[in-house]
Amino acid sequence: MASKNRTPAVRTEAAPSVRSTSQIPLREPQTWTGAPETRIGRIPLSLPHPSVPDARYDPSAFVGEAVPFQVTAFREGHDIIGVHVRLTSPAGVETLHRLEPLHDGFDRWRTLVAPLEQGRWTFRFEAFADDFATWEHAADLKIAAGVDAALMREMGARLLLRAASEKDRGSAQIRVLKAAATRLRDAAVSDEDALVTVRDPDLAAFFCERPLQSLVTAGEDEVLLVERERAGVGAWYEFFPRSEGAKRRKDGSIKSGTFRTAAKRLPAVAGMGFDVVYLVPIHPIGETNRKGRNNTLTAMPDDPGSPYAIGSPLGGHDAIHPELGTAADFRFFVRAARAEGLEVALDLALQASPDHPWVAEHPEWFTTLPDGTIAYAENPPKKYQDIYPLNFDNDPAGIYAEMLRVVQHWVAQGVKIFRVDNPHTKPLQFWEWLIATVNAADPDVIFLSEAFTRPAVMRSLAMVGFQQSYSYFTWRNTKEELEEFLGSVSHETSDYMRPNLFVNTHDILTEYLQYGGRPAYKVRAAIAATAAPIWGVYAGYELIENVARPGSEENIDNEKYEYKLRDWEGAEERGESLAPYLRRLNEIRAAHPALRQLRNWSAHWSDDDAILVYSKHLDAALSPDGRSDTIIVVANVDPHSVRQTTVHLDTRIWGVEPGTPFEVEDLVTGATWTWNQDAFVRLDAFVEPVHILHVKESR
Repeated sequence: MASKNRTPAVRTEAAPSVRSTSQIPLREPQTWTGAPETRIGRIPLSLPHPSVPDARYDPSAFVGEAVPFQVTAFREGHDIIGVHVRLTSPAGVETLHRLEPLHDGFDRWRTLVAPLEQGRWTFRFEAFADDFATWEHAADLKIAAGVDAALMREMGARLLLRAASEKDRGSAQIRVLKAAATRLRDAAVSDEDALVTVRDPDLAAFFCERPLQSLVTAGEDEVLLVERERAGVGAWYEFFPRSEGAKRRKDGSIKSGTFRTAAKRLPAVAGMGFDVVYLVPIHPIGETNRKGRNNTLTAMPDDPGSPYAIGSPLGGHDAIHPELGTAADFRFFVRAARAEGLEVALDLALQASPDHPWVAEHPEWFTTLPDGTIAYAENPPKKYQDIYPLNFDNDPAGIYAEMLRVVQHWVAQGVKIFRVDNPHTKPLQFWEWLIATVNAADPDVIFLSEAFTRPAVMRSLAMVGFQQSYSYFTWRNTKEELEEFLGSVSHETSDYMRPNLFVNTHDILTEYLQYGGRPAYKVRAAIAATAAPIWGVYAGYELIENVARPGSEENIDNEKYEYKLRDWEGAEERGESLAPYLRRLNEIRAAHPALRQLRNWSAHWSDDDAILVYSKHLDAALSPDGRSDTIIVVANVDPHSVRQTTVHLDTRIWGVEPGTPFEVEDLVTGATWTWNQDAFVRLDAFVEPVHILHVKESR
């Protein structure tokens, strides 16, 4: 790997740009130039992380995320090396962070750094011969064994004097280094006393903070895109604005809710601790082939139709359904949400009803079949007769420009988050261009990919720019499935793909929820809220709406095709609502920074194949409040049983030696216990199926 010359950093920090477990003072890089340029440096560096499988794209993180920086580094022989990573913030501030060896037999080195500034960061790994550590190790062995003692003492004295001569060493440190060199050279000092100097912890601390380096080798400059915190942390709540405030008339028909009536629901959503309120499409709905209740092909006169059949003579993707209100009413809704601490996410569904203005104005944007008709949208065996998919290839310049205009229109109305419907049915190239173009003008805009599709497609959408992604979480229900899935999204794909763990959607009601009752709803919510920093629910989840249309994974009387009249307050008063439980989950997330991280998920063990155990730990140096935080989750994923078993914990993850007792508090029930690395648990699915435990202290 070729070394690179860079101008040394001269800026100093006015405010911290990172939180880190390991930082060392910056010095001017002294790269080794003793040989011609080769593709590999004097000390080999390879497999840098964070990285993306497709090198054309950059890895990403969010502000405050604890990012693992890892690299493979080694050198010939037995001399000790050191590795650090040099970070440059978007403002040009450089920091240097020391990596620790993983001792895994693969020469991997690692450190954790949490960037605090949004924008494009650069980083590069630098390896060096750690001359003091090499001497210290050899001297400790040889002098104690009486082998080459005089030689080792002289070599050490020269190293210490070399360090004392370096610029920017403090006068007190220089005196200590020179005094140590004098003791090593003093013939009156015995080898046993010289070993005290070799093993001096204060001396070792000097060189840990500022290593004595040679053969410094720099890797390539890499890029890390750091996005705003909401791109990686959030609790989402989905609802249909037309159902919020809808009322039944005397004749039995239903009057649609509006943005003004929907705004009255916002305090309850915020009161449950959600951060984002996501609205399905709010545009005019077509009349042609309008679907009736439960996706029937014949709509009754008062059936509202699917909001995904976008477009009518009243307008298309930049228009608002007149029953919901006006553009001014929508802006009122956005302001009301903001006042409650909520951001509004809007559904971006790039498709059209047969009545959309695009059909008449731009027929080339659709696919015309041999019989002259326009192709309907399909997801075989499903067919959506009320929707025409777009064809991005006949007039790419025109259709790209129009889609960009639509997004920019809603950004101007105050929307900074878009949940994108079925992005895998559009060209990947289009999304790369659209997201890059939008984010170049406004880096705060976030796109969530609703792509339940093949892994390569889902991951590629994330690589080209989607800040968040739906995932397979919805269908991962057993202990084994969840361990594999959560480990994968937390470690294998976390450099570029952020999962949003929606527990259900208006289209998805899994068998687990259909047949698991209230316990299943609590289990899924607890895991989603604690296993990843982004999660979401669709309205009605708190009411345990678990009756499916026969033979499907959809709710019967699906809200896509009708209004839903729900008694939110009555259900909570009667104790039937899960709203208090969802509120508690979000309170726990807000209070514990470890749960607002993705990459810190660790699996543990249990003796029961239905008891899932994992932890989330955040070191004090990386925590915004300066305190370490550890959460242990123990979940009975069988919603039909009472389970009791022993769980086995790797307590070293949070700094507790195996065998040492520690206190845990159940953040749901308030119960406290003294645990060890092995602990007995009993989880009754019909009472509390999940422990969410805070590690309080060790003894």
